[in-house]
Amino acid sequence: MPKGPTKRRPQTTARLLEAAQGTFAERGFYGSSIEVICERAGLTRGAFYSNFRTKEELFFALFDLHAQSVVDRLTAAVDELDTSEDPVRAVLHRMTALDEAERRWYLLSTEFTLHAIRHPATARALAEHDRRLREEIVRLLGRLFDRLGRRPTVDLESLARLTTAVHEGSLAQSLVEPDRLAPEELAVTYLPLLVEAVSERAADGGRARS
Repeated sequence: MPKGPTKRRPQTTARLLEAAQGTFAERGFYGSSIEVICERAGLTRGAFYSNFRTKEELFFALFDLHAQSVVDRLTAAVDELDTSEDPVRAVLHRMTALDEAERRWYLLSTEFTLHAIRHPATARALAEHDRRLREEIVRLLGRLFDRLGRRPTVDLESLARLTTAVHEGSLAQSLVEPDRLAPEELAVTYLPLLVEAVSERAADGGRARS
């Protein structure tokens, strides 16, 4: 049987992640110290360092949790394509949904991206986490085209980068000018046209896949 500390480690990690999420939201990445995160979690610095080597590593754990939630949300949208009258826009509405948690995550991830740009080793680590998320988006784009009965005529990884850039760029503009631009407006208006422009009707009409 596992000893006490081993059994408690997942609980400790979860407490640190929850505390970091709240602290980062309130203070930002730079303004959040390991000491404050530990105090919020009710844990010692030793407990922190038994789970994470650095504050950056803690951020990447949060990144992976958020990435999985994005993949789950988009997977559900693709699974529901057959029941939607406008399937592409249905997926985009899921992708661009903005609640307070998503707003906080955008602010934190933007701040961390600027941090990574200034630190090459961190940038390489961030690029690897981005790559893993992008692989999932590429997979979902393939399923989306298949469900639509269309064949992409461009590289799906490049298309994933472009859709991400449109999403993040339009979200930034919306947060600056919320009374002028809804978070989903640019993506929902223009990405369906892009999907049609970079694909052609499949010879077999497409197949519904699980």
